[in-house]
Amino acid sequence: MNSAKPLDGLLVADLSRVLAGPYCSMLLADMGATVIKVESSLGDDTRTWMPPVKDDVSTYYMSINRNKKSIVLDFGDPDDLALVKKLVARADICLENFKVGSLKKFGLDYESVSVDNPSLIYLSISGFGTAGGASLPGYDLIVQAVSGLMSLTGEPDGPPFRAGISVFDVMTGLHGLIGVLAALNNRHNTGRGQHVEVNLLATAMSGLVNQTAAYTAAGVVPFRMGNAHPSLFPYEALPTKDRDLIITAGNDKQFRSLCQVLGIEQIADDPRFAVNADRTKNREELRPLLVEKLREWMSDDLFIALNKVGVPCGPINSIGDGVELAERLGLRPRVTVGEGDREVTLVRNPITFSDGELEYRLPPPLLGEHSDEIRTWISGLE
Repeated sequence: MNSAKPLDGLLVADLSRVLAGPYCSMLLADMGATVIKVESSLGDDTRTWMPPVKDDVSTYYMSINRNKKSIVLDFGDPDDLALVKKLVARADICLENFKVGSLKKFGLDYESVSVDNPSLIYLSISGFGTAGGASLPGYDLIVQAVSGLMSLTGEPDGPPFRAGISVFDVMTGLHGLIGVLAALNNRHNTGRGQHVEVNLLATAMSGLVNQTAAYTAAGVVPFRMGNAHPSLFPYEALPTKDRDLIITAGNDKQFRSLCQVLGIEQIADDPRFAVNADRTKNREELRPLLVEKLREWMSDDLFIALNKVGVPCGPINSIGDGVELAERLGLRPRVTVGEGDREVTLVRNPITFSDGELEYRLPPPLLGEHSDEIRTWISGLE
């Protein structure tokens, strides 16, 4: 079995902080790239985002910074700036999410650094792009609000809510990773690097998929529906005898199987409910018919019965329950990184490769933990 990792030998100069950039660079590191995390003397903002903590270290910071080395460098110090430039000149990939245009004064913008390193893949992450939104700060919650996501989240007669995670930061980090990998493939063919740009709002427009398409293609403005789906029914939390269960019927066959388990086969032949478009249109008539039968079942028994006939369903778990479920399903969600008092259990990279396991070499670094080592190495570069 080949033990080489997909990105072995690549050097990443990570000038980013907070979430989207560090998440992207951690995935690169997991796949074998050497990631140098460049921080100010104050460190990445997420180091202070607590609680929760483990051994006085923010678990938020830990979640997105394993497999990296940290060096503290001050761009305002000429000697430190020279070291940053040498690092970027040697790097295969550079990530940054500074305010648009602010790195130009240090000579660290793409146009400047690509002169000495024309094969560099340079990823810039912003909140609202480089045109009219260039001056706007890019925080995920703001983008959840202005993109329309919050208008979709919550009960129909209640206030809008944010998602439980910084969903667009994570998605932007993933889009950035896709762009970097595509640029690496292009460099393999051409020898040239390029500037890759992603931003949170454009990611939101794409990531809202059917909801934004409803507006752009048909002029329909989506609205809050609680846990309901605008285009499918049933596809939501429904009550059983003891608790709610998520039950979905993604096609007419699944709906018929649901009706058979509930003993109401005739409902599947009712012209109001026989096909999905009509079920969705007539959901207020169909829901009470389903709920009447669902309340006769304990959720665990119904979960087993529906899965046997191919109807997707599941309980509404806590995060802890979700992790334990992933364990029972053999997904091995936990991974231990570091040793001794630096040992921490984090979440495994979800990507697997047939020719070898990914490695979790380094725990999330302390601020400037590798400064001396990296300074010595950079100083020796030609």
